Amino acid sequence: YTTAIYYFDEVQKDAADRSKDELEKSKKFDDPIVTKVLPAKAFYLAEDYHQDYYQKNVLHYNTYKKGSGREGFIKSVWGDPATKKAKYTKPSDSELRGKLSKLQYDVTQKEGTERPFNNEYWDNKAEGIYVDIVSGEPLFSSREKYKSGTGWPSFFRPMSPENIVEKQDKSLFSVRTEIRSKHGDSHLGHIFDDGPAPTGLRYCVNSAAMRFIPLEEMGKEGYSEFVKDVR
Repeated sequence: YTTAIYYFDEVQKDAADRSKDELEKSKKFDDPIVTKVLPAKAFYLAEDYHQDYYQKNVLHYNTYKKGSGREGFIKSVWGDPATKKAKYTKPSDSELRGKLSKLQYDVTQKEGTERPFNNEYWDNKAEGIYVDIVSGEPLFSSREKYKSGTGWPSFFRPMSPENIVEKQDKSLFSVRTEIRSKHGDSHLGHIFDDGPAPTGLRYCVNSAAMRFIPLEEMGKEGYSEFVKDVR
Protein backbone atom coordinates (compact mmCIF):
# COMPACT_ATOMS: atom_id res chain seq x y z
CA TYR A 1 0.00 0.00 0.00
CA THR A 2 1.04 3.60 -0.56
CA THR A 3 -0.65 6.89 0.25
CA ALA A 4 -1.96 9.37 -2.31
CA ILE A 5 -4.31 12.33 -2.53
CA TYR A 6 -6.51 12.41 -5.64
CA TYR A 7 -8.08 15.60 -6.95
CA PHE A 8 -10.83 16.33 -9.50
CA ASP A 9 -10.09 19.99 -10.17
CA GLU A 10 -7.45 22.67 -9.62
CA VAL A 11 -9.11 23.93 -6.45
CA GLN A 12 -8.73 20.51 -4.84
CA LYS A 13 -5.17 20.19 -6.16
CA ASP A 14 -4.22 23.56 -4.68
CA ALA A 15 -5.74 22.65 -1.31
CA ALA A 16 -3.90 19.31 -1.26
CA ASP A 17 -0.57 20.91 -2.19
CA ARG A 18 -0.93 23.57 0.49
CA SER A 19 -1.86 20.99 3.12
CA LYS A 20 1.14 18.87 2.20
CA ASP A 21 3.47 21.88 2.33
CA GLU A 22 2.15 22.95 5.74
CA LEU A 23 2.65 19.45 7.13
CA GLU A 24 6.20 19.40 5.78
CA LYS A 25 6.97 22.75 7.42
CA SER A 26 5.50 21.65 10.74
CA LYS A 27 8.33 19.10 11.18
CA LYS A 28 5.86 16.70 12.78
CA PHE A 29 7.64 13.88 10.94
CA ASP A 30 11.41 13.45 10.65
CA ASP A 31 11.28 12.17 7.07
CA PRO A 32 9.99 14.06 4.01
CA ILE A 33 6.29 13.81 3.15
CA VAL A 34 6.20 11.54 0.11
CA THR A 35 2.43 11.31 -0.38
CA LYS A 36 1.71 12.09 -4.03
CA VAL A 37 -0.99 14.48 -5.24
CA LEU A 38 -2.48 12.93 -8.38
CA PRO A 39 -5.41 13.53 -10.75
CA ALA A 40 -8.34 11.21 -10.16
CA LYS A 41 -8.85 8.65 -12.91
CA ALA A 42 -10.72 5.36 -12.96
CA PHE A 43 -12.22 4.31 -9.63
CA TYR A 44 -13.31 0.77 -8.86
CA LEU A 45 -15.61 -0.10 -5.98
CA ALA A 46 -14.48 -2.87 -3.65
CA GLU A 47 -16.72 -5.85 -2.91
CA ASP A 48 -19.92 -5.19 -0.96
CA TYR A 49 -18.59 -6.73 2.25
CA HIS A 50 -15.78 -4.14 2.25
CA GLN A 51 -18.16 -1.18 2.01
CA ASP A 52 -18.59 0.60 5.37
CA TYR A 53 -16.66 -2.25 6.98
CA TYR A 54 -16.04 -0.24 10.16
CA GLN A 55 -19.82 -0.05 10.67
CA LYS A 56 -20.79 -3.53 9.50
CA ASN A 57 -18.08 -5.29 11.52
CA VAL A 58 -17.57 -2.98 14.48
CA LEU A 59 -15.93 -5.44 16.87
CA HIS A 60 -13.52 -6.88 14.29
CA TYR A 61 -12.60 -3.46 12.92
CA ASN A 62 -11.90 -1.95 16.35
CA THR A 63 -9.85 -4.99 17.37
CA TYR A 64 -7.80 -4.75 14.17
CA LYS A 65 -7.36 -0.98 14.47
CA LYS A 66 -5.98 -1.34 17.98
CA GLY A 67 -3.97 -4.56 17.43
CA SER A 68 -2.32 -3.35 14.22
CA GLY A 69 -0.85 -0.34 16.01
CA ARG A 70 -2.79 2.12 13.85
CA GLU A 71 -4.80 3.55 16.73
CA GLY A 72 -1.73 4.00 18.93
CA PHE A 73 0.24 5.63 16.11
CA ILE A 74 -2.52 8.10 15.30
CA LYS A 75 -2.88 9.11 18.95
CA SER A 76 0.89 9.44 19.44
CA VAL A 77 1.25 11.71 16.40
CA TRP A 78 -2.01 13.64 16.32
CA GLY A 79 -3.32 13.17 19.84
CA ASP A 80 -6.64 11.65 20.80
CA PRO A 81 -9.33 13.59 18.89
CA ALA A 82 -11.95 12.57 21.43
CA THR A 83 -10.13 14.36 24.26
CA LYS A 84 -10.20 17.60 22.28
CA LYS A 85 -13.98 17.76 22.63
CA ALA A 86 -13.83 19.44 26.02
CA LYS A 87 -17.55 20.11 26.00
CA TYR A 88 -18.14 16.41 26.71
CA THR A 89 -16.95 16.04 30.29
CA LYS A 90 -18.06 14.22 33.41
CA PRO A 91 -19.33 16.44 36.25
CA SER A 92 -18.29 15.82 39.84
CA ASP A 93 -20.16 13.22 41.88
CA SER A 94 -21.95 15.89 43.88
CA GLU A 95 -23.09 17.56 40.65
CA LEU A 96 -24.29 14.23 39.29
CA ARG A 97 -26.33 13.51 42.40
CA GLY A 98 -28.03 16.87 41.98
CA LYS A 99 -28.50 16.50 38.23
CA LEU A 100 -29.59 12.87 37.85
CA SER A 101 -32.61 11.01 39.14
CA LYS A 102 -31.96 8.09 41.50
CA LEU A 103 -32.48 5.62 38.63
CA GLN A 104 -30.18 7.55 36.29
CA TYR A 105 -27.48 7.67 38.95
CA ASP A 106 -27.82 3.97 39.82
CA VAL A 107 -27.63 2.94 36.16
CA THR A 108 -24.75 5.17 35.02
CA GLN A 109 -22.63 5.17 38.19
CA LYS A 110 -23.42 1.80 39.78
CA GLU A 111 -23.97 -0.35 36.67
CA GLY A 112 -27.64 -0.76 37.43
CA THR A 113 -30.31 -2.00 35.00
CA GLU A 114 -33.76 -0.53 34.55
CA ARG A 115 -36.89 -2.63 34.09
CA PRO A 116 -37.69 -3.79 30.53
CA PHE A 117 -40.81 -2.36 28.85
CA ASN A 118 -40.99 0.19 31.65
CA ASN A 119 -38.46 2.79 30.59
CA GLU A 120 -38.55 6.02 28.62
CA TYR A 121 -37.19 5.08 25.19
CA TRP A 122 -37.73 1.37 24.64
CA ASP A 123 -40.58 2.08 22.19
CA ASN A 124 -39.56 5.58 21.05
CA LYS A 125 -39.98 5.89 17.27
CA ALA A 126 -39.21 9.61 16.88
CA GLU A 127 -36.28 10.80 14.75
CA GLY A 128 -33.30 12.20 16.59
CA ILE A 129 -30.19 11.25 18.50
CA TYR A 130 -29.46 9.75 21.91
CA VAL A 131 -26.71 11.37 23.98
CA ASP A 132 -25.08 10.40 27.27
CA ILE A 133 -27.18 11.73 30.15
CA VAL A 134 -23.97 12.55 32.06
CA SER A 135 -21.67 14.19 29.49
CA GLY A 136 -23.93 14.96 26.54
CA GLU A 137 -21.67 13.14 24.10
CA PRO A 138 -23.56 11.73 21.07
CA LEU A 139 -24.03 7.96 21.11
CA PHE A 140 -26.83 6.60 18.93
CA SER A 141 -29.17 7.71 16.16
CA SER A 142 -32.81 6.80 15.62
CA ARG A 143 -31.75 5.61 12.17
CA GLU A 144 -29.99 2.59 13.74
CA LYS A 145 -32.64 1.90 16.39
CA TYR A 146 -34.80 -1.19 15.94
CA LYS A 147 -37.45 -3.16 17.81
CA SER A 148 -35.60 -6.04 19.47
CA GLY A 149 -38.46 -7.29 21.63
CA THR A 150 -36.28 -7.10 24.74
CA GLY A 151 -37.95 -4.06 26.29
CA TRP A 152 -34.84 -1.87 26.17
CA PRO A 153 -33.69 0.60 23.49
CA SER A 154 -31.69 -1.42 20.96
CA PHE A 155 -29.40 -0.28 18.16
CA PHE A 156 -27.51 -2.30 15.56
CA ARG A 157 -24.58 0.13 15.65
CA PRO A 158 -23.57 3.36 17.38
CA MET A 159 -23.73 6.69 15.61
CA SER A 160 -20.42 7.72 17.20
CA PRO A 161 -18.29 4.57 17.70
CA GLU A 162 -15.45 6.68 19.08
CA ASN A 163 -17.63 7.50 22.09
CA ILE A 164 -18.32 3.86 22.96
CA VAL A 165 -15.93 1.92 25.21
CA GLU A 166 -16.23 -1.86 25.48
CA LYS A 167 -15.28 -3.71 28.67
CA GLN A 168 -15.49 -7.32 29.78
CA ASP A 169 -18.21 -7.90 32.34
CA LYS A 170 -17.99 -11.08 34.44
CA SER A 171 -20.97 -10.40 36.71
CA LEU A 172 -24.12 -12.56 36.78
CA PHE A 173 -22.02 -15.74 36.44
CA SER A 174 -21.35 -15.08 32.75
CA VAL A 175 -19.02 -13.10 30.51
CA ARG A 176 -20.62 -10.23 28.67
CA THR A 177 -19.37 -7.11 26.89
CA GLU A 178 -20.31 -3.95 28.74
CA ILE A 179 -20.55 -0.65 26.86
CA ARG A 180 -19.70 2.68 28.51
CA SER A 181 -19.48 6.24 27.27
CA LYS A 182 -15.94 7.47 26.64
CA HIS A 183 -16.11 10.94 28.19
CA GLY A 184 -18.81 10.46 30.81
CA ASP A 185 -17.66 6.93 31.74
CA SER A 186 -21.35 6.08 32.14
CA HIS A 187 -22.52 2.51 32.19
CA LEU A 188 -24.81 2.29 29.15
CA GLY A 189 -25.65 -1.39 28.82
CA HIS A 190 -24.24 -4.38 26.93
CA ILE A 191 -23.55 -5.50 23.39
CA PHE A 192 -24.72 -8.85 22.03
CA ASP A 193 -24.22 -10.70 18.74
CA ASP A 194 -27.91 -11.41 18.06
CA GLY A 195 -28.73 -8.19 16.22
CA PRO A 196 -29.96 -7.62 12.66
CA ALA A 197 -27.99 -6.97 9.48
CA PRO A 198 -25.78 -5.31 8.51
CA THR A 199 -23.77 -5.65 11.77
CA GLY A 200 -25.41 -8.61 13.50
CA LEU A 201 -24.96 -6.71 16.77
CA ARG A 202 -27.41 -5.51 19.40
CA TYR A 203 -26.40 -2.56 21.53
CA CYS A 204 -28.80 -2.98 24.43
CA VAL A 205 -28.91 0.35 26.28
CA ASN A 206 -30.66 1.64 29.38
CA SER A 207 -32.98 4.58 28.69
CA ALA A 208 -31.84 6.07 32.00
CA ALA A 209 -28.30 6.41 30.63
CA MET A 210 -29.39 8.60 27.72
CA ARG A 211 -31.19 11.78 26.77
CA PHE A 212 -33.13 11.88 23.52
CA ILE A 213 -32.88 14.99 21.34
CA PRO A 214 -35.57 15.20 18.63
CA LEU A 215 -34.40 16.00 15.11
CA GLU A 216 -36.12 19.38 15.09
CA GLU A 217 -34.29 20.45 18.28
CA MET A 218 -30.80 19.23 17.40
CA GLY A 219 -29.66 22.58 16.01
CA LYS A 220 -30.83 24.49 19.08
CA GLU A 221 -29.14 21.93 21.35
CA GLY A 222 -25.80 22.23 19.53
CA TYR A 223 -25.89 18.96 17.59
CA SER A 224 -26.56 20.26 14.07
CA GLU A 225 -23.46 18.48 12.70
CA PHE A 226 -25.20 15.15 13.40
CA VAL A 227 -28.40 15.84 11.47
CA LYS A 228 -26.88 13.94 8.54
CA ASP A 229 -26.71 10.85 10.75
CA VAL A 230 -30.46 10.93 11.34
CA ARG A 231 -31.96 11.76 7.95
